[in-house]
Amino acid sequence: MAETRLSIAGMMCAGCVSSVEEALTGVAGVTDAQVNLGERTATIEGDYSMDEVQSAVKKAGFTAQELTSLADETEKEEQELKAYHTLWWRAIVAGVIGFGLFISMIMGWLPNIIEGRTFWLIISVVTLAILVFVGGHFFTGAWTALKNRRGNMDSLIAMGTGTAWLYSTLVVLFPDSMPTIAHHVYFETAIIIIALISLGAALETKARGRTSQAIKRLIGLQPDTARVIRNGEEIDIPIAEVGLEETLRVRPGEKIPVDGVLLEGQSFVDESMLTGEPMPVDKSKDSKVFGGTLNTQGTFLMSATGIGKDTALAHIIDLVRKAQSSKPAIGRLVDKIAAVFVPAVLVVAVVASAIWYFVGPEPQLAYAIVVAMTIMVIACPCALGLATPISIMVGVGRAAENGILIRNGEVLQQASRLTTVVLDKTGTLTEGNPKLTTILPLSSASEDDVLTLAASLEVGSEHPLGLSVLKAAKERKIDYKDKEVTDFTAIEGRGITAKIEGEEYWLGNAELMKDLKIELGENLEKASELASQGATPVYLAKGSANKGEGELLALMGISDPIRSDSKAAIERLHELGLKTVLLTGDNKKTAEAVAKTLGIDEVFAEVMPSDKIEKIRELQAKDEVVAMVGDGINDAPALTQSDVGIAIGTGTDVALEAADIALMSASIDGVSKTIGLSKATMKNIKQNLWGAFFYNTIGIPVAAGVLYPFFGILLSPIIAATAMSMSSVTVVSNALRLLKAKI
Repeated sequence: MAETRLSIAGMMCAGCVSSVEEALTGVAGVTDAQVNLGERTATIEGDYSMDEVQSAVKKAGFTAQELTSLADETEKEEQELKAYHTLWWRAIVAGVIGFGLFISMIMGWLPNIIEGRTFWLIISVVTLAILVFVGGHFFTGAWTALKNRRGNMDSLIAMGTGTAWLYSTLVVLFPDSMPTIAHHVYFETAIIIIALISLGAALETKARGRTSQAIKRLIGLQPDTARVIRNGEEIDIPIAEVGLEETLRVRPGEKIPVDGVLLEGQSFVDESMLTGEPMPVDKSKDSKVFGGTLNTQGTFLMSATGIGKDTALAHIIDLVRKAQSSKPAIGRLVDKIAAVFVPAVLVVAVVASAIWYFVGPEPQLAYAIVVAMTIMVIACPCALGLATPISIMVGVGRAAENGILIRNGEVLQQASRLTTVVLDKTGTLTEGNPKLTTILPLSSASEDDVLTLAASLEVGSEHPLGLSVLKAAKERKIDYKDKEVTDFTAIEGRGITAKIEGEEYWLGNAELMKDLKIELGENLEKASELASQGATPVYLAKGSANKGEGELLALMGISDPIRSDSKAAIERLHELGLKTVLLTGDNKKTAEAVAKTLGIDEVFAEVMPSDKIEKIRELQAKDEVVAMVGDGINDAPALTQSDVGIAIGTGTDVALEAADIALMSASIDGVSKTIGLSKATMKNIKQNLWGAFFYNTIGIPVAAGVLYPFFGILLSPIIAATAMSMSSVTVVSNALRLLKAKI
């Protein structure tokens, strides 16, 4: 299954989006197509021929070019800049001629139709030339849409300005066939409409450029060159020529060119551009570093482990682009409305024109032409088509700048509806770096004897609690690797067991001790005291489960400090009106102590990893819209079951398989930012849609002349063109407010 990103030239409105999507999905092998009007791009998936894809898009009246490299993206930007300057040129040429003609007509400087037919015929030819050379793309677009039995913005503009020119030319050619009262021409109107629409498109293009600033900044993080060591010499080469496992030198103040691991040296690296964390991170031998981050202090050597499209930065850029191109449910609904919008407008224009022609005042034909022209010009599907994608682009880009990776626009819409946030404890609310703080021998064994046995059992463990035991043993310089360990078994949600030099040992929680039929007695009180202090009680025992006998050797307490910013993050979630739930496999007393400290509303403790999904379902059965926040690996089932899964601290690994959102920093402050941004984005989309619908709901009837019988007001096509042009600019400008929205 291939995936290709395309630059689509020629799209103007939601009708164009529908045309391109229909053309792309009609190509053999294309399984999915997402078209982004705001970015003028499309993303397709499947097993297809690129020649067939480009041919289908061309037949629909547009052009498609593959975007496969940074050079392609740069070329796309250059083409858009060129188009921006072309629009300004068109607006200036048409504006000068159109408004010059308009002012001359108002001032009475021009001859009447009968006496100055030659002059007006010249004006007709000049107007036609402007329509062809300045606004010709509207007519070619309209013709292509007609051939494909579709309507779009080009159709409305071409028909509006074309009707104005044709009617005016007929008046000049055959003035005697029309009453004197109808001897009014609309050449200046057609020219000014082209000028205003070109001006509006230029302003929209300029504003749209700001919506992709996040992507541009991410692309700009990668340096152009890297210093590699080849054959004992240090040379600077283009970054595209860096190979895997090559040795590179990074000096103070330089950006790290690719992903890798440190071979030699030590430094602090500023990773804020990827994670949003302001504090530089200490790096030493074997530490991972990521392309695009900034080396602030020392010089070091590194080995390249990720280059080109395989770097964390490249993955992040790819994810952000996909998310910006996706559509939430509300966007798909708008597309369906937009598909019938232009035909509906044309029907309204014909009906209104007919009413004016048959029952309107003199000159009926002139009024009928003006009304039809005004309706077609004011009814702009551009604002409607931009309302959703432009806000999604800005919202997803703003999220990326804050170290938040969002899978798609659907997630933004879902996150805005959340009522409950469920949080894992270890590594989410806590630092994920537990320390062995207490050892209570319950037999003749010493603390070092207990730690030796526990560390021997935990050799090879990757569990945070196990790592804390190994770390404590190393700090005490205990040699635990000489023990012969066999028959190692991890027991889900309880602990581990293994044989050390032929004898069976158990290390885990109280449930594991019950399996051994060990009576904990007064030791439960000791464990309870540890738990109330926020430590996790862990028991060490010796014996046989099969024989139902065992001896308790020790009780240990392992503490995982609460993150300094967790309390403030929980308070922020409460401010957003969300219920918070702690869901953990840890001891109940420990979980309750953490929850009390942080002000969490509800606690589910001593829950097996496989049972967490049931707790999520229980909350959903109570009509709660649930977000699950976890590490994205052990919590994968719960993350998948939740309405929105948020993987924390996994952004640099791009662990989005199970989660809908990945936070690149380890702080849950990103959770409240994500939800706040989601609410702000959906509010912004609704504002845009409301504005677009309100504009058309009010604008079309006024253009049709509903105010004329009561107030004698009939909307000018020039004012209609101005309103239409500014509607798109207004939508984009409103979306840009998200860049400064409080989250």
